[in-house]
Amino acid sequence: QVQLVESGGGSVQSGGSLRLSCEASSFLRPSRMAWFRQAPGNQREGVAGINRDGSTRYADSVKGRFTISQDRAKNILYLQMNSLKPEDTAMYSCAATPVSGSPTLSQNPYNFWGQGTQVTVSS
Repeated sequence: QVQLVESGGGSVQSGGSLRLSCEASSFLRPSRMAWFRQAPGNQREGVAGINRDGSTRYADSVKGRFTISQDRAKNILYLQMNSLKPEDTAMYSCAATPVSGSPTLSQNPYNFWGQGTQVTVSS
């Protein structure tokens, strides 16, 4: 069973940075992974996705500020978040699928999810 464990969340001021990590433990190596976030009262939205080849996709709201990366040897997914804004405040979760394809921010192909890590940005 694939387990995804996120870490690195916290509270920062506007303009600050955080680096989230998501460690996948399984004999199955995910082909695609992504970060999603959900703020109270809002639907979960895709933030950034990456596939086995390293191709990436970002939500327009985070382009130029967030960077998704992966260490496939260690089976760890990262999200470097710079120039954080109060509207970035949310619970951030990672997701994974063994099905190969282009990186996607749709929840559909992802069948493994972590518990999430809270990110709070104050103005």
